[in-house]
Amino acid sequence: LTHAVRNLPASSAWAARVFARSLSCSSQLQAAVQPKSKKTLAKSGVKNIVVVEGVRIPFLQSGTSYADLMPHDLARAALQGLLNRTSVPRDVVDYIVYGTVIQEVKTSNVAREAALGAGFSDKTPAHTVTMACISSNQAMTTGVGMIAAGQCDVVVAGGVELMSDVPIRHSRKMRKTMLTLNRAKTLGQKLSLISKIRPDYFAPELPAVAEFSTSETMGHSADRLAAAFAISRLEQDEYALRSHTLAKKAQDGGLLLDVVPFKVPGRETVTKDNGIRPSSVEQMGKLKPAFVKPYGTVTAANSSFLTDGASAILLMSEEKALAMGYKPKAYLRDFVYVSQDPKDQLLLGPTYATPKVLEKAGLTMADIDVFEFHEAFAGQILANLKAMDSDWFAQNYMGRKSKVGAPPLEKFNNWGGSLSLGHPFGATGCRLVITAAHRLKKEGGQYGLVAACAAGGQGHAMIVELYPQ
Repeated sequence: LTHAVRNLPASSAWAARVFARSLSCSSQLQAAVQPKSKKTLAKSGVKNIVVVEGVRIPFLQSGTSYADLMPHDLARAALQGLLNRTSVPRDVVDYIVYGTVIQEVKTSNVAREAALGAGFSDKTPAHTVTMACISSNQAMTTGVGMIAAGQCDVVVAGGVELMSDVPIRHSRKMRKTMLTLNRAKTLGQKLSLISKIRPDYFAPELPAVAEFSTSETMGHSADRLAAAFAISRLEQDEYALRSHTLAKKAQDGGLLLDVVPFKVPGRETVTKDNGIRPSSVEQMGKLKPAFVKPYGTVTAANSSFLTDGASAILLMSEEKALAMGYKPKAYLRDFVYVSQDPKDQLLLGPTYATPKVLEKAGLTMADIDVFEFHEAFAGQILANLKAMDSDWFAQNYMGRKSKVGAPPLEKFNNWGGSLSLGHPFGATGCRLVITAAHRLKKEGGQYGLVAACAAGGQGHAMIVELYPQ
């Protein structure tokens, strides 16, 4: 893969062109919105499932204002923000599903603890799912399935991650000794066990964002992926600058409508994301490689940062939403999950999922008005765009006759992405969906495509259709 893909055309000039073009085109789109009229994706005999509203508390760099909280505190704040914005009665909600990645052992079912904390009835079931960076995507589609099956009419889905406080364990030797010590009955047995403890038993097991099957961090995988697709350091920095610049423009323009303020107990009220930091290519170029040293191209500047945050989204059957007097924002239509090689193709989920969801929905790339893709690393997102635009890759790795084509940059992540807004692993999917809905309304489009990669070599893609205005 490395040798073959390296021959695909690549140049930093391409990144510079799309960067300049995306900034100019995004303003043109907002200045002259042209409503479109396309067929609806409603299917006979299948319930229409709608997004009524979606919110998130501000996404913050880990170690900042949320550092002293627990994950369920963030999830509870997102749930309360959703309740405040929609005024939906708590007893109307049939089910709550949350996604998370690094679980706090004291609140392993964070959905339940957050729901109780937010004032939901103890009779409202809640469960937690995990699927790496697409955990809240899984939470949403779980809700979609419940509504489509007629089991529920109203589901709240969401996601949460608190990277400021992750579990750090004793070594396995120490854990085994402590558990055995707990079962020892006599003083002699206890002293015998204690005498076997060695200094290396006290070495903690530190968490790492790494693949269990390969023992490789995602940063290393991103570096290898960028090298395989000949994505230069300059291209990655230029794309990261694009993300931060567009996010800052969206934040200053009041476009990030999903953000709700959060009064942090004992601290200030947080009102906006704090990771948006437009810089310059020159400044970004001064940073050293973060993973593959000294020759890697992935740095702190062109990677998503460790983030704390939570999101929540209100899903209903269309009939229920209208009966309650709500004007939905969007329909959730076809979706797919994909899996591929967790080593060389760890972060290529969007490449595999996008053509499948388009075919399932009977659409083409040209039909999509808004693209919202998860940006784990700049090199990852550019590699996906390159793979999607390669006939060779489609034929040799995807079993397809031809490429699906890359999304046009003027429609792509126009309000920033995970590189700039932040990436709380379990919460990002809901942000992608509600942003797609808001952009469709703002830009006059009808169909949005949400896609994301995930650890384990998995991915997700979904079609979002604007609700008739």
